[in-house]
Amino acid sequence: MIEELLPHSVVAVELHGDEELRDAPLYPGEAALMTRAVAKRRREFSAVRACARIAMEKLGVPPQPVLTGESGAPLWPDGLVGSMTHSDGYCAAALARATDLASLGIDAEPHEVLPEEVVSYVFLPAEAERLGRLAEERPDVHWDRILFSAKESVYKAWFPLTGRWLDFSEADIDIVPEPGPDPGGRLHAELLVPGPWVGGRRVGRFEGRWGVRRGVVMTAVVVPHS
Repeated sequence: MIEELLPHSVVAVELHGDEELRDAPLYPGEAALMTRAVAKRRREFSAVRACARIAMEKLGVPPQPVLTGESGAPLWPDGLVGSMTHSDGYCAAALARATDLASLGIDAEPHEVLPEEVVSYVFLPAEAERLGRLAEERPDVHWDRILFSAKESVYKAWFPLTGRWLDFSEADIDIVPEPGPDPGGRLHAELLVPGPWVGGRRVGRFEGRWGVRRGVVMTAVVVPHS
C-alpha cells in the first residue's frame, strides 16, 4: 500500500495484520535496545526491521542492523536513506539510494478520530480551517488523523537533513484530495522556519502523498536532490 505513495526509486516493504507482525530475529545491538520493552513494542520493533532488511536486499545492500541515534531516529547504512513506521497491526520500511533522494519520511496511523487533546496543540489555525472544509465535503474521512500523520512524515524527512527538532507549528501542511475509489491525494508542507540546504539551495517546501487503505492512514514525503 505504501509504495503507491512513493517514487519508483524507493523500495517499500510492509506487513499488515497481527499474524504477520511476529517477532523477527534481531542483531545483538538491536536486541540491546529492547531489553526493557514490552512484548508488543518488541514485536513492532523487530517486524519493521525485518521489512527494512528485505528492502536493503532489494537495493543490493547486505542486510544489517538498524540501530538508533540519540534522537531515536534510525541509523541507515552508508549510501541509503530511509524511514520506518508502525501502527496497530501494520508496519512498513521505505529505503532509497542516497544518490536518488536526499531524504524521505513515511508514517502510518489508524484511520480513527484524533484525540481532542492532540488536536489542540498540533494544528495551526489555518490548517484547522482547511480541515473543517474537507470534513464538510467528506465526513467519512478522518482528516485530522491524516494531517497528524503528514506532520510526522515531514519531521522524519526533515531530521536527517538538519539534525534538529521541527515543532508541529513550524510547518503549515495543506492536504489536497484527488478523485479515486479510495481516499488519497497530495500534501504540501510549507516550512515556517529556515529549511535545510539540499544540493546547494535552501528548501522551503516539502511535497508528499497520502492515502487511506484497509483502515490505515499512510503518508509519505520525499525530498529530491534538486
